[in-house]
Amino acid sequence: MSFKVENTDEKNVVKLVIEVSDEEFEKGLNKAYNREKSRINVPGFRRGKAPRKLIEKMYGADVFFEGAANEVIPGEYSKAAEESKLDIVSRPKIAASQLEVGKPFIFTAEVAVRPDVELGQYKGVEVDKQDTEVTDKDIEDELKKVQEQNARKVEVTDRAVKDGDETVIDFDGFVDGKEFEGGKGTDYPLTIGSHSFIPGFEEQVVGMEIGTEKDINVTFPEDYHAEELKGKPAVFKVTVKKITEKQLPELTDEFASDVSDFETLDAYKDDLKSQIAKRKEDAARSSKETQAMDKITADAKMDIPKAMIDTQCERMADDFAQRLSQQGIPIDQYYKYTGLTPDKLLEQFRPEAEKRIKNSLCLEEIAKAEKLEATDEDLEEQLKKMADAYKMDIEKIRSMMGDAEKEQMKADIAIDKAVRFVVDNAVETEKKAEEDTKAEDEKADDKQ
Repeated sequence: MSFKVENTDEKNVVKLVIEVSDEEFEKGLNKAYNREKSRINVPGFRRGKAPRKLIEKMYGADVFFEGAANEVIPGEYSKAAEESKLDIVSRPKIAASQLEVGKPFIFTAEVAVRPDVELGQYKGVEVDKQDTEVTDKDIEDELKKVQEQNARKVEVTDRAVKDGDETVIDFDGFVDGKEFEGGKGTDYPLTIGSHSFIPGFEEQVVGMEIGTEKDINVTFPEDYHAEELKGKPAVFKVTVKKITEKQLPELTDEFASDVSDFETLDAYKDDLKSQIAKRKEDAARSSKETQAMDKITADAKMDIPKAMIDTQCERMADDFAQRLSQQGIPIDQYYKYTGLTPDKLLEQFRPEAEKRIKNSLCLEEIAKAEKLEATDEDLEEQLKKMADAYKMDIEKIRSMMGDAEKEQMKADIAIDKAVRFVVDNAVETEKKAEEDTKAEDEKADDKQ
Protein backbone atom coordinates (compact mmCIF):
# COMPACT_ATOMS: atom_id res chain seq x y z
CA MET A 1 0.00 0.00 0.00
CA SER A 2 1.16 3.50 -0.81
CA PHE A 3 -0.61 6.82 -0.43
CA LYS A 4 -0.28 10.55 -0.92
CA VAL A 5 -2.10 13.50 0.62
CA GLU A 6 -3.77 16.08 -1.59
CA ASN A 7 -5.38 19.36 -0.55
CA THR A 8 -8.95 20.15 -1.54
CA ASP A 9 -10.78 23.41 -2.20
CA GLU A 10 -12.16 23.39 1.35
CA LYS A 11 -9.92 24.50 4.18
CA ASN A 12 -8.95 21.74 6.65
CA VAL A 13 -10.21 19.02 4.29
CA VAL A 14 -7.68 16.76 2.55
CA LYS A 15 -7.84 13.73 0.30
CA LEU A 16 -5.86 10.57 0.89
CA VAL A 17 -5.10 8.88 -2.45
CA ILE A 18 -4.44 5.24 -1.56
CA GLU A 19 -2.98 2.67 -3.96
CA VAL A 20 -3.42 -1.03 -3.22
CA SER A 21 -1.00 -3.44 -4.92
CA ASP A 22 -2.17 -6.21 -7.27
CA GLU A 23 -1.15 -8.80 -4.66
CA GLU A 24 -3.23 -7.24 -1.87
CA PHE A 25 -6.20 -6.73 -4.16
CA GLU A 26 -5.94 -10.35 -5.26
CA LYS A 27 -6.34 -11.39 -1.62
CA GLY A 28 -9.47 -9.26 -1.51
CA LEU A 29 -10.79 -10.94 -4.68
CA ASN A 30 -10.33 -14.38 -3.14
CA LYS A 31 -12.16 -13.31 0.02
CA ALA A 32 -14.98 -11.86 -2.04
CA TYR A 33 -15.19 -15.06 -4.13
CA ASN A 34 -15.34 -17.29 -1.05
CA ARG A 35 -18.00 -15.10 0.52
CA GLU A 36 -20.20 -14.77 -2.57
CA LYS A 37 -19.73 -18.04 -4.52
CA SER A 38 -22.58 -19.85 -2.76
CA ARG A 39 -25.02 -17.27 -4.15
CA ILE A 40 -23.93 -17.74 -7.78
CA ASN A 41 -25.53 -20.40 -9.95
CA VAL A 42 -23.25 -22.04 -12.58
CA PRO A 43 -24.69 -24.87 -14.73
CA GLY A 44 -22.91 -28.19 -14.12
CA PHE A 45 -21.71 -27.26 -10.65
CA ARG A 46 -23.32 -27.52 -7.26
CA ARG A 47 -23.91 -24.08 -5.73
CA GLY A 48 -20.66 -22.79 -4.22
CA LYS A 49 -18.42 -25.27 -6.05
CA ALA A 50 -17.77 -23.41 -9.32
CA PRO A 51 -14.15 -22.23 -9.80
CA ARG A 52 -13.57 -18.49 -9.55
CA LYS A 53 -12.10 -18.23 -13.07
CA LEU A 54 -15.17 -19.88 -14.56
CA ILE A 55 -17.51 -17.50 -12.72
CA GLU A 56 -15.44 -14.50 -13.89
CA LYS A 57 -15.59 -15.80 -17.46
CA MET A 58 -19.37 -16.19 -17.31
CA TYR A 59 -20.26 -12.99 -15.43
CA GLY A 60 -17.33 -10.72 -16.27
CA ALA A 61 -13.81 -10.26 -14.92
CA ASP A 62 -15.05 -7.56 -12.55
CA VAL A 63 -17.79 -9.66 -10.93
CA PHE A 64 -15.95 -9.71 -7.58
CA PHE A 65 -14.41 -6.23 -7.80
CA GLU A 66 -16.95 -4.46 -5.58
CA GLY A 67 -16.73 -7.17 -2.93
CA ALA A 68 -12.95 -7.09 -3.05
CA ALA A 69 -12.91 -3.31 -2.71
CA ASN A 70 -15.12 -3.57 0.37
CA GLU A 71 -12.72 -6.16 1.76
CA VAL A 72 -9.54 -4.12 1.41
CA ILE A 73 -10.71 -0.52 1.92
CA PRO A 74 -11.18 -0.54 5.75
CA GLY A 75 -7.75 -2.00 6.51
CA GLU A 76 -5.84 -0.03 3.87
CA TYR A 77 -7.53 3.23 4.86
CA SER A 78 -6.70 2.64 8.54
CA LYS A 79 -3.05 2.03 7.72
CA ALA A 80 -2.84 5.13 5.51
CA ALA A 81 -4.60 7.29 8.12
CA GLU A 82 -2.18 6.14 10.83
CA GLU A 83 0.94 6.54 8.68
CA SER A 84 -0.14 9.98 7.47
CA LYS A 85 -0.03 11.35 11.05
CA LEU A 86 -3.03 13.50 10.14
CA ASP A 87 -5.32 14.54 13.00
CA ILE A 88 -8.48 13.25 11.30
CA VAL A 89 -11.77 14.45 12.82
CA SER A 90 -14.40 13.07 10.44
CA ARG A 91 -15.54 9.85 8.90
CA PRO A 92 -13.90 9.29 5.50
CA LYS A 93 -15.77 9.89 2.27
CA ILE A 94 -14.59 6.97 0.11
CA ALA A 95 -14.55 6.86 -3.68
CA ALA A 96 -12.87 4.41 -6.08
CA SER A 97 -10.74 6.12 -8.70
CA GLN A 98 -9.16 3.08 -10.40
CA LEU A 99 -10.75 -0.37 -10.36
CA GLU A 100 -9.65 -2.22 -13.48
CA VAL A 101 -8.35 -5.65 -14.48
CA GLY A 102 -4.57 -5.89 -14.29
CA LYS A 103 -4.09 -2.54 -12.53
CA PRO A 104 -3.58 -1.58 -8.90
CA PHE A 105 -6.73 -0.61 -7.04
CA ILE A 106 -6.74 3.11 -6.23
CA PHE A 107 -9.30 4.81 -4.02
CA THR A 108 -9.58 8.17 -2.29
CA ALA A 109 -10.62 9.01 1.25
CA GLU A 110 -11.68 12.61 1.81
CA VAL A 111 -11.35 13.59 5.47
CA ALA A 112 -11.51 16.65 7.65
CA VAL A 113 -8.48 17.45 9.81
CA ARG A 114 -8.48 19.26 13.11
CA PRO A 115 -8.45 23.02 12.48
CA ASP A 116 -6.02 25.42 14.08
CA VAL A 117 -7.50 27.55 16.86
CA GLU A 118 -6.52 31.13 17.63
CA LEU A 119 -7.67 31.86 21.15
CA GLY A 120 -8.89 35.27 22.21
CA GLN A 121 -9.45 36.11 25.87
CA TYR A 122 -9.90 33.04 28.04
CA LYS A 123 -8.65 34.26 31.42
CA GLY A 124 -10.77 36.58 33.49
CA VAL A 125 -13.89 36.18 31.36
CA GLU A 126 -16.80 38.01 32.96
CA VAL A 127 -19.83 35.95 33.99
CA ASP A 128 -23.00 36.75 35.94
CA LYS A 129 -22.76 36.13 39.67
CA GLN A 130 -25.10 33.32 40.70
CA ASP A 131 -27.17 33.32 43.87
CA THR A 132 -26.30 30.25 45.94
CA GLU A 133 -27.87 31.31 49.24
CA VAL A 134 -30.27 28.77 50.71
CA THR A 135 -33.39 30.48 52.05
CA ASP A 136 -36.03 29.27 54.48
CA LYS A 137 -38.43 29.15 51.52
CA ASP A 138 -36.09 26.80 49.67
CA ILE A 139 -36.22 24.40 52.60
CA GLU A 140 -39.99 24.78 52.94
CA ASP A 141 -40.47 24.06 49.23
CA GLU A 142 -38.29 20.94 49.51
CA LEU A 143 -40.25 19.74 52.54
CA LYS A 144 -43.48 20.36 50.64
CA LYS A 145 -42.26 18.11 47.81
CA VAL A 146 -41.45 15.33 50.28
CA GLN A 147 -44.87 15.76 51.90
CA GLU A 148 -46.53 15.50 48.49
CA GLN A 149 -44.56 12.33 47.72
CA ASN A 150 -45.73 10.78 50.99
CA ALA A 151 -49.31 12.06 50.92
CA ARG A 152 -52.29 9.75 51.45
CA LYS A 153 -55.25 9.81 49.11
CA VAL A 154 -58.57 9.83 50.95
CA GLU A 155 -62.03 9.71 49.41
CA VAL A 156 -64.33 12.44 50.73
CA THR A 157 -68.14 12.60 50.62
CA ASP A 158 -69.06 15.42 52.99
CA ARG A 159 -67.97 18.48 51.03
CA ALA A 160 -67.83 20.06 47.59
CA VAL A 161 -64.89 19.97 45.18
CA LYS A 162 -62.00 22.29 45.97
CA ASP A 163 -58.75 23.17 44.20
CA GLY A 164 -56.22 20.32 44.26
CA ASP A 165 -58.81 17.54 44.53
CA GLU A 166 -58.70 14.49 42.30
CA THR A 167 -62.18 13.93 40.86
CA VAL A 168 -63.99 11.44 38.66
CA ILE A 169 -66.54 13.05 36.36
CA ASP A 170 -68.93 12.32 33.50
CA PHE A 171 -69.25 15.03 30.86
CA ASP A 172 -71.09 15.63 27.61
CA GLY A 173 -70.08 18.58 25.42
CA PHE A 174 -72.20 20.58 22.98
CA VAL A 175 -71.30 23.18 20.37
CA ASP A 176 -74.15 25.09 18.73
CA GLY A 177 -76.51 22.78 20.63
CA LYS A 178 -75.05 19.61 19.09
CA GLU A 179 -72.76 16.96 20.52
CA PHE A 180 -69.32 16.89 18.92
CA GLU A 181 -66.77 14.11 18.42
CA GLY A 182 -64.55 13.58 21.44
CA GLY A 183 -66.74 15.74 23.65
CA LYS A 184 -68.10 12.95 25.83
CA GLY A 185 -66.44 11.11 28.70
CA THR A 186 -67.44 8.65 31.41
CA ASP A 187 -65.54 8.07 34.67
CA TYR A 188 -62.97 10.64 33.54
CA PRO A 189 -60.20 11.33 36.11
CA LEU A 190 -59.57 15.06 36.49
CA THR A 191 -57.24 16.75 38.99
CA ILE A 192 -58.48 20.26 39.72
CA GLY A 193 -55.71 22.74 39.07
CA SER A 194 -53.83 20.51 36.63
CA HIS A 195 -54.94 22.69 33.67
CA SER A 196 -55.35 19.53 31.61
CA PHE A 197 -58.80 20.51 30.38
CA ILE A 198 -60.06 23.50 28.35
CA PRO A 199 -59.21 26.81 30.08
CA GLY A 200 -61.93 27.78 32.55
CA PHE A 201 -63.37 24.27 32.87
CA GLU A 202 -61.68 23.10 36.07
CA GLU A 203 -62.40 26.35 37.92
CA GLN A 204 -66.13 25.80 37.37
CA VAL A 205 -66.01 22.26 38.77
CA VAL A 206 -64.87 23.75 42.08
CA GLY A 207 -67.88 23.92 44.39
CA MET A 208 -69.75 21.01 42.82
CA GLU A 209 -70.89 18.19 45.08
CA ILE A 210 -71.01 14.46 44.39
CA GLY A 211 -74.02 13.49 42.28
CA THR A 212 -74.80 17.04 41.15
CA GLU A 213 -74.95 18.09 37.49
CA LYS A 214 -73.88 21.46 36.20
CA ASP A 215 -73.66 23.23 32.83
CA ILE A 216 -70.10 24.50 32.38
CA ASN A 217 -69.58 27.19 29.74
CA VAL A 218 -66.17 27.50 28.10
CA THR A 219 -64.64 28.67 24.83
CA PHE A 220 -62.17 26.53 22.87
CA PRO A 221 -58.78 28.24 22.37
CA GLU A 222 -57.99 29.72 18.97
CA ASP A 223 -55.04 27.33 18.68
CA TYR A 224 -57.06 24.20 19.57
CA HIS A 225 -55.96 21.12 17.61
CA ALA A 226 -59.43 20.43 16.13
CA GLU A 227 -60.01 22.96 13.37
CA GLU A 228 -63.83 22.81 13.64
CA LEU A 229 -63.72 23.74 17.36
CA LYS A 230 -61.20 26.59 17.35
CA GLY A 231 -62.61 29.64 19.11
CA LYS A 232 -66.06 28.06 19.49
CA PRO A 233 -68.16 28.48 22.68
CA ALA A 234 -69.21 25.15 24.20
CA VAL A 235 -71.44 23.85 26.99
CA PHE A 236 -70.48 20.77 28.99
CA LYS A 237 -73.01 18.95 31.12
CA VAL A 238 -70.87 17.69 34.01
CA THR A 239 -71.60 15.29 36.86
CA VAL A 240 -69.16 14.74 39.74
CA LYS A 241 -69.03 11.07 40.76
CA LYS A 242 -66.07 10.94 43.14
CA ILE A 243 -63.83 13.30 45.11
CA THR A 244 -60.43 12.35 46.49
CA GLU A 245 -58.12 14.62 48.43
CA LYS A 246 -54.47 14.35 49.30
CA GLN A 247 -53.70 14.45 52.99
CA LEU A 248 -50.19 15.62 53.69
CA PRO A 249 -48.31 14.15 56.65
CA GLU A 250 -47.53 16.55 59.48
CA LEU A 251 -44.01 17.92 59.73
CA THR A 252 -42.91 16.18 62.90
CA ASP A 253 -39.89 14.27 64.17
CA GLU A 254 -41.77 11.08 63.32
CA PHE A 255 -42.19 12.26 59.72
CA ALA A 256 -38.46 13.02 59.50
CA SER A 257 -37.50 9.56 60.77
CA ASP A 258 -39.93 7.94 58.29
CA VAL A 259 -38.53 9.70 55.21
CA SER A 260 -34.86 10.02 56.14
CA ASP A 261 -32.04 8.66 58.29
CA PHE A 262 -32.53 11.44 60.83
CA GLU A 263 -34.43 11.22 64.11
CA THR A 264 -35.53 14.84 64.34
CA LEU A 265 -37.11 17.32 61.95
CA ASP A 266 -34.41 19.90 62.69
CA ALA A 267 -31.64 17.46 61.75
CA TYR A 268 -33.51 16.56 58.56
CA LYS A 269 -33.88 20.26 57.69
CA ASP A 270 -30.13 20.75 58.17
CA ASP A 271 -29.49 17.89 55.77
CA LEU A 272 -31.93 19.31 53.24
CA LYS A 273 -30.17 22.65 53.49
CA SER A 274 -26.84 20.96 52.68
CA GLN A 275 -28.39 19.14 49.71
CA ILE A 276 -29.96 22.33 48.35
CA ALA A 277 -26.69 24.22 48.82
CA LYS A 278 -24.81 21.53 46.86
CA ARG A 279 -27.38 21.69 44.03
CA LYS A 280 -27.19 25.46 43.87
CA GLU A 281 -23.40 25.44 43.89
CA ASP A 282 -23.31 22.81 41.12
CA ALA A 283 -25.86 24.80 39.09
CA ALA A 284 -23.88 28.02 39.63
CA ARG A 285 -20.65 26.39 38.50
CA SER A 286 -22.37 24.91 35.44
CA SER A 287 -23.80 28.34 34.59
CA LYS A 288 -20.36 29.95 34.98
CA GLU A 289 -18.86 27.30 32.69
CA THR A 290 -21.54 27.80 30.02
CA GLN A 291 -21.29 31.59 30.09
CA ALA A 292 -17.49 31.57 30.05
CA MET A 293 -17.23 29.06 27.21
CA ASP A 294 -19.79 30.97 25.14
CA LYS A 295 -17.61 34.07 25.40
CA ILE A 296 -14.35 32.20 24.85
CA THR A 297 -15.59 30.45 21.69
CA ALA A 298 -17.11 33.70 20.37
CA ASP A 299 -13.70 35.39 20.78
CA ALA A 300 -11.71 32.54 19.22
CA LYS A 301 -10.96 32.05 15.52
CA MET A 302 -11.23 28.67 13.80
CA ASP A 303 -12.38 27.26 10.47
CA ILE A 304 -14.45 24.19 11.27
CA PRO A 305 -14.91 21.94 8.21
CA LYS A 306 -18.45 20.87 7.40
CA ALA A 307 -17.48 17.19 7.50
CA MET A 308 -16.38 17.57 11.12
CA ILE A 309 -19.79 18.95 12.09
CA ASP A 310 -21.54 16.27 10.01
CA THR A 311 -19.65 13.55 11.85
CA GLN A 312 -20.53 15.04 15.25
CA CYS A 313 -24.21 15.22 14.22
CA GLU A 314 -24.13 11.55 13.18
CA ARG A 315 -22.60 10.54 16.51
CA MET A 316 -25.25 12.49 18.42
CA ALA A 317 -27.99 10.87 16.30
CA ASP A 318 -26.51 7.42 16.97
CA ASP A 319 -26.45 8.12 20.72
CA PHE A 320 -30.04 9.39 20.58
CA ALA A 321 -31.22 6.27 18.73
CA GLN A 322 -29.43 4.06 21.27
CA ARG A 323 -31.10 5.84 24.21
CA LEU A 324 -34.50 5.45 22.54
CA SER A 325 -33.80 1.77 21.96
CA GLN A 326 -33.00 1.31 25.67
CA GLN A 327 -36.48 2.71 26.37
CA GLY A 328 -38.01 0.20 23.95
CA ILE A 329 -38.63 2.74 21.16
CA PRO A 330 -37.14 1.86 17.74
CA ILE A 331 -35.86 4.91 15.86
CA ASP A 332 -38.15 4.14 12.89
CA GLN A 333 -41.14 4.29 15.24
CA TYR A 334 -39.89 7.63 16.57
CA TYR A 335 -39.69 9.01 13.02
CA LYS A 336 -43.22 7.83 12.35
CA TYR A 337 -44.66 9.45 15.48
CA THR A 338 -42.80 12.76 15.13
CA GLY A 339 -42.89 13.15 11.36
CA LEU A 340 -39.11 13.66 11.35
CA THR A 341 -36.70 12.13 8.86
CA PRO A 342 -33.07 11.11 9.47
CA ASP A 343 -31.88 14.25 7.64
CA LYS A 344 -34.17 16.53 9.68
CA LEU A 345 -33.00 14.92 12.91
CA LEU A 346 -29.37 15.53 11.94
CA GLU A 347 -30.22 19.15 11.14
CA GLN A 348 -31.76 19.57 14.60
CA PHE A 349 -28.49 18.43 16.16
CA ARG A 350 -26.33 20.79 14.06
CA PRO A 351 -26.31 23.89 16.36
CA GLU A 352 -25.44 21.82 19.43
CA ALA A 353 -22.88 19.79 17.45
CA GLU A 354 -21.09 22.97 16.33
CA LYS A 355 -21.15 24.33 19.89
CA ARG A 356 -19.64 21.11 21.28
CA ILE A 357 -16.88 21.16 18.67
CA LYS A 358 -15.99 24.79 19.38
CA ASN A 359 -15.92 24.14 23.13
CA SER A 360 -13.75 21.06 22.70
CA LEU A 361 -11.27 22.76 20.35
CA CYS A 362 -10.91 25.79 22.61
CA LEU A 363 -10.47 23.68 25.74
CA GLU A 364 -7.80 21.57 24.04
CA GLU A 365 -5.97 24.76 23.05
CA ILE A 366 -6.28 26.18 26.58
CA ALA A 367 -4.90 22.91 28.00
CA LYS A 368 -1.89 23.24 25.68
CA ALA A 369 -1.40 26.94 26.42
CA GLU A 370 -1.50 26.38 30.18
CA LYS A 371 0.39 23.06 30.05
CA LEU A 372 -2.49 21.23 31.72
CA GLU A 373 -1.69 17.53 31.45
CA ALA A 374 -2.84 14.33 33.09
CA THR A 375 -0.32 12.84 35.49
CA ASP A 376 0.07 9.15 36.25
CA GLU A 377 -1.63 9.90 39.58
CA ASP A 378 -4.59 11.44 37.74
CA LEU A 379 -4.91 8.35 35.55
CA GLU A 380 -4.67 6.04 38.56
CA GLU A 381 -7.40 8.00 40.34
CA GLN A 382 -9.65 7.76 37.30
CA LEU A 383 -9.07 4.00 37.04
CA LYS A 384 -9.97 3.65 40.72
CA LYS A 385 -13.22 5.56 40.16
CA MET A 386 -14.05 3.21 37.28
CA ALA A 387 -13.28 0.17 39.40
CA ASP A 388 -15.54 1.47 42.18
CA ALA A 389 -18.32 2.33 39.74
CA TYR A 390 -18.27 -1.11 38.11
CA LYS A 391 -17.46 -2.91 41.39
CA MET A 392 -14.42 -4.54 39.79
CA ASP A 393 -10.84 -5.04 40.87
CA ILE A 394 -8.66 -2.15 39.67
CA GLU A 395 -6.12 -4.57 38.18
CA LYS A 396 -8.91 -6.07 36.08
CA ILE A 397 -9.86 -2.60 34.85
CA ARG A 398 -6.22 -1.80 34.13
CA SER A 399 -5.77 -5.02 32.13
CA MET A 400 -8.76 -4.14 29.97
CA MET A 401 -7.30 -0.74 29.03
CA GLY A 402 -4.98 -0.57 26.05
CA ASP A 403 -2.52 2.25 25.37
CA ALA A 404 -5.00 4.04 23.10
CA GLU A 405 -7.72 3.96 25.77
CA LYS A 406 -5.32 5.25 28.42
CA GLU A 407 -4.20 8.10 26.15
CA GLN A 408 -7.82 9.04 25.54
CA MET A 409 -8.46 9.04 29.28
CA LYS A 410 -5.46 11.34 29.77
CA ALA A 411 -6.79 13.68 27.07
CA ASP A 412 -10.19 13.76 28.79
CA ILE A 413 -8.55 14.53 32.14
CA ALA A 414 -6.62 17.41 30.55
CA ILE A 415 -9.90 18.80 29.17
CA ASP A 416 -11.48 18.56 32.64
CA LYS A 417 -8.53 20.53 34.02
CA ALA A 418 -9.02 23.16 31.31
CA VAL A 419 -12.70 23.47 32.27
CA ARG A 420 -11.75 23.99 35.92
CA PHE A 421 -9.13 26.54 34.88
CA VAL A 422 -11.69 28.53 32.88
CA VAL A 423 -14.27 28.51 35.68
CA ASP A 424 -11.77 29.28 38.44
CA ASN A 425 -10.40 32.23 36.45
CA ALA A 426 -13.80 33.65 35.46
CA VAL A 427 -14.75 36.99 37.04
CA GLU A 428 -18.22 37.16 38.56
CA THR A 429 -20.10 40.43 38.15
CA GLU A 430 -23.39 41.53 39.65
CA LYS A 431 -25.92 41.36 36.86
CA LYS A 432 -28.29 43.87 38.44
CA ALA A 433 -25.53 46.42 38.89
CA GLU A 434 -24.62 46.10 35.23
CA GLU A 435 -28.24 46.54 34.18
CA ASP A 436 -28.62 49.62 36.40
CA THR A 437 -25.45 51.15 34.95
CA LYS A 438 -26.67 50.47 31.42
CA ALA A 439 -30.03 52.04 32.18
CA GLU A 440 -28.32 55.14 33.63
CA ASP A 441 -26.10 55.42 30.56
CA GLU A 442 -29.14 55.21 28.29
CA LYS A 443 -30.88 57.97 30.28
CA ALA A 444 -27.78 60.15 30.00
CA ASP A 445 -27.68 59.59 26.23
CA ASP A 446 -31.35 60.57 25.96
CA LYS A 447 -30.74 63.85 27.82
CA GLN A 448 -27.87 64.72 25.49
